[in-house]
Order: sequence, then C-alpha cells, then structure tokens
Amino acid sequence: MNKTELIAAVAESAEISKKDAEKALKAFVDVVSDELVKGEKVQLVGFGTFEVTERKEREGRNLQTKEPMIIPASKTPKFRPGKALKDLVNA
Repeated sequence: MNKTELIAAVAESAEISKKDAEKALKAFVDVVSDELVKGEKVQLVGFGTFEVTERKEREGRNLQTKEPMIIPASKTPKFRPGKALKDLVNA
C-alpha cells in the first residue's frame, strides 16, 4: 500500500473526504517527526512506539578497497510494534 492508497482507505474508513484524510495523515507524520527530532518518543497503546535510538561509532570496511573505516555515531528512528498489533498480525 502506498501513500495514495492509504489516504483513500482512511477516507473510506472514517467516512471523510480524501482531502481531509490527506491533511490528517500529513499532520500525523509532521507531529511524529517533530517529536522524534526533539528526542521524544510517541507511544500509541495497542499499536506501537516510535522512538529514536542511538548507534555508537563503530569500525567497518570499505567493500571496494577492503580498508577499515570508522562509521560515525548516528541517531535513527525506530518503530516497535505493540502487543495488540503483534497478536493481530500473528492471528
């Protein structure tokens, strides 16, 4: 499912226009993104948690030259599904 299909499904499920569904989806993505940038987590009980994890600096290899290189520390967004979502998928 792509973004357009998601907007159409939300509009149909909530019985709202596609334009309103698109605004709601954009607002959701913006709010979650803003909170993650601040280092906060967004927890939706029964669905899952969006959070930022930190990766330590580590040593890797350049696959073309085979030489070791340092991969810098970074932050990455992560989604952990909630128990209800896991149970629903596994049912």
